[in-house]
Amino acid sequence: MKDKVRNPILPGFNPDPSICRVGGNYYIATSTFEWYPGVQIHYSRDLTNWELASRPLERVSQLDMRGNPDSCGIWAPCLSYADGLFWLIYTDMKRYEGNFKDGHNYLVTAPSVEGPWSDPVYLNSSGFDPSLFHDEDGRKWLLNLQWDYRQREGGDRFGGILLQEYDVEQQRLVGPVRNIFAGTAMKLTEGPHLYRRDGWYHLLVAEGGTGYEHAVTMARSREIAGPYEMHPDNPVLTSRQDSDNLLQRAGHADLVDTPSGETWMVHLCGRPLPGTRRSPRGRETALQKVEWGADGWLRLAHGGNTPAPEVSMPGVEQLAPAAEEIHDFTSGALPQVFQWLRTPQPERLFSLSERPGYLRLFGRESVGSWFEQALVARRQDSIHCSAETTLEFEPEDLQQFAGLIAYYNRFKFHYLAVTRGDDGDKVLSVMSCRDAWPSGTLEIVDTDDIALDPALPVRLGLDIREAELQFRYAQGDAAWQPVGPVLDASLLSDEGSGRAHGYFTGNFLGMAAHDISGRGIPADFSGFRYCRENR
Repeated sequence: MKDKVRNPILPGFNPDPSICRVGGNYYIATSTFEWYPGVQIHYSRDLTNWELASRPLERVSQLDMRGNPDSCGIWAPCLSYADGLFWLIYTDMKRYEGNFKDGHNYLVTAPSVEGPWSDPVYLNSSGFDPSLFHDEDGRKWLLNLQWDYRQREGGDRFGGILLQEYDVEQQRLVGPVRNIFAGTAMKLTEGPHLYRRDGWYHLLVAEGGTGYEHAVTMARSREIAGPYEMHPDNPVLTSRQDSDNLLQRAGHADLVDTPSGETWMVHLCGRPLPGTRRSPRGRETALQKVEWGADGWLRLAHGGNTPAPEVSMPGVEQLAPAAEEIHDFTSGALPQVFQWLRTPQPERLFSLSERPGYLRLFGRESVGSWFEQALVARRQDSIHCSAETTLEFEPEDLQQFAGLIAYYNRFKFHYLAVTRGDDGDKVLSVMSCRDAWPSGTLEIVDTDDIALDPALPVRLGLDIREAELQFRYAQGDAAWQPVGPVLDASLLSDEGSGRAHGYFTGNFLGMAAHDISGRGIPADFSGFRYCRENR
């Protein structure tokens, strides 16, 4: 597309964007939650076309999420650049249900987004969504929300935005902790970012929760610690009153200035399936042009406060993503598009060297384990897509299974697996957990009528068409055959069945091996193909 940018600019699970510019280069950091390595950093020269540059939290000293519940882990990183270094602030959330949230905030630095990234400096645990502000006088300030576990009548547990100075030499927070902003009547005040412009400190926050009432609000003060006066037109950005907008759940934003002085906003959004409030692609990142008015306040350049699905970008051509990706596992390194769950010890989950040209997964704990699960997958970024892989696997009994999976979390997945039947034959099994929170009840479709040739690899495939998912299989030169019923792909989303229990990631498609006997039987995958019809 020429001269226009179609949103989102980072399709598929890429929430909570934080943006910075270094010269003519732009970088966006997004949340990864329980997926390893932690934090995605994308790079662009034009704010339009982005490529994955790094995932900096890649070793045990920086991040170990074994035991973290679903949708915990890395929440809302903040990326900035100052003093010749990139500064990355992040939360490792260990618990988020109930009255308490056990989240620990850390800082790592690097001379380049490609690293090397330092070991972390512990900051605090008072609340999540931390950000670092570099003031004009060289002082540095940490902001994060304060978590109030009490939830008083008529209120919420979001206790305002805290401010405290960070001492670079001592590598710790110093001085008083100040609560500088209680938020607006929309409540759920989080995601703070601070900017300095024309003698004002401008505070940008997310409010209303990360669902369909999400919003961006702003306030400003002459002093960093306040008092802060409200933006006269809050919320600055929201989709809450525009249910027909392609970009729903708009909120959690950050600002960047171009070398020419323009200001742009990146923000979180979601694109539910048509006619639903279910978003299998999760929360994504979009871009809006904004302008500073004569009164010194920031507003959307196109007017109003609803996000634009397309924005003007003269002279720039937005490139379409490849219609097909093929990975053959011959390079000796896991292709960058893939991630795994929680553990900083991937060598216990998979190998690319034990059988060159194959991804070998070692069967580990059960589907949805919060500790050690051999599952390697990529984001679903289109509502019309397909995935295929070829599997060589010799299970010994029913406790060993491996195959192709569409996975959101332990309560939401569809899994086409090869295993052993009671009669000893190699069989296919379709296992689903259909948003069965909190029981995790598994539904298994009997496929005993499908006789697999034990001497041949098995090709496994799936096709997603909006809310429908169909598995298929083939062996040798035979044509693809459907396996099991048409499944509900819309459940593999943040919203799922609509229960109050919420999640924050997105659907992944990938390869898995499970061995609940503890024997660690391996499964070999000789490639992975992903196709998308659109974003």
